[in-house]
Amino acid sequence: MAQRTHLGDADCAIAQALDVVGDWWTLLIVRDAARGLHRFDELQRELGVSRKVLAERLKLLVEAGVLSREPYQERPVRHEYRLTPRGRGLLPVLVALQDWGDTWVLGEGEMTATTDEASREAERVHALQGTRVPPLLLPDRFGELSDPVADTPFTVLYFFPGAYARAESYPPGWAGIPGAKGCTFESCTYRDQLAEFTAAGATVHGVSTQRPDEQREFAEQERLRFPLLSDADLALTAALRLPTFRAAGVSRIKRLTLVVDRDRTVREVIYPIRDIEASVQTALSTVRTAP
Repeated sequence: MAQRTHLGDADCAIAQALDVVGDWWTLLIVRDAARGLHRFDELQRELGVSRKVLAERLKLLVEAGVLSREPYQERPVRHEYRLTPRGRGLLPVLVALQDWGDTWVLGEGEMTATTDEASREAERVHALQGTRVPPLLLPDRFGELSDPVADTPFTVLYFFPGAYARAESYPPGWAGIPGAKGCTFESCTYRDQLAEFTAAGATVHGVSTQRPDEQREFAEQERLRFPLLSDADLALTAALRLPTFRAAGVSRIKRLTLVVDRDRTVREVIYPIRDIEASVQTALSTVRTAP
């Protein structure tokens, strides 16, 4: 392994963190592990890195407690690399880096909860079509862990920035953020058409980065009859590389909708969403007509 230069500032948490993950490949390995890639060959194929470099970085991340090395085959012995709790603690870092890149490298530096249809961000999100949602669990509004993909022919996952039971709970300037308004209207539109989705074999799940107690208060006020799931830890956001923005110190998912089949494959991506009613109708049409 190449000689590593250790940063000598023992009192600076940033310097100490960079001593572990301050390398191009290490954060990309964490990114792909969050996406559900756990085996050496999968990671090498996705990253295009040499076997030597990948082996070195995986060894470093295991020694640092970011990844665990777990056997999945005996003859010959082969291992998977999975995020530990320490590794999952890096997910907000990845999301913040992506948000910064979307805003300042790919975008114009403005806070927004949406994007242009021709943007590279929209292209990245639409590339989810045909990929699989990795298995993970999110807390519902009662704190019970639930799979975001239901055991029905289809699941409609609509992601929204945030919806609150009380107007004063919204972050300052919320109405002025492009794409942020309309979360209550979107949830109520799905509520009012829930029977049609059910008849078409689809389960509806709403997902935001709000706390479960915030979601519960909102759901009870609006009499929602489908689950709201909390991705406050950004596990699903990081796994799918969903676009985010920050408001009131919280990473929030931009408004988008995925239609996922029982095999966890994304069949339809709706992003950006400019017309909420039209997006709900598009989701309903997808589950009605998909084979």
